[in-house]
Amino acid sequence: MRGPVVWTAITLWAGALLAATVPPAAATAPAAATASATASSSTAARHSRPVLVDCFGNPDVHPSAFILACGDGNSRLAKMRWSQWDPMSATATGVNLVNDCKPFCAAGRFHAYAVTVRLDRPKPWKKHPQLQQFTRMTLTYTGNSRPEGFPRVVTYPL
Repeated sequence: MRGPVVWTAITLWAGALLAATVPPAAATAPAAATASATASSSTAARHSRPVLVDCFGNPDVHPSAFILACGDGNSRLAKMRWSQWDPMSATATGVNLVNDCKPFCAAGRFHAYAVTVRLDRPKPWKKHPQLQQFTRMTLTYTGNSRPEGFPRVVTYPL
């Protein structure tokens, strides 16, 4: 009987830890991004540039943070400073915060790695075809360290 109680406690603790480390969508998305489809249309009118769509389906331009691991929040970008954002690509520098998951993810520690972020391959967003969304993200680890097992350059489909 003790085993299920322990696993329940670990699961609840992990959920609380994740909730404390992952910013709510409203904290990372501008008001226009969290509004209705009508507001998204007006966002398109104001921003002819492609958007970055987050895990919650909110479009954004120049976000300072972005969750890479939508399922568990164990990898995210923070402190992003955009040097370029145009109709074809966007470039930023920032930090990739990655959980080492040792001995398991709920007990793991987050480590910061310097990265350059590049967004490209804009295509019409299925949810709002009047908006273009970037469909590829490339991270280049710029410092002397990177997450264990990661190559220097990692590309993600968005």
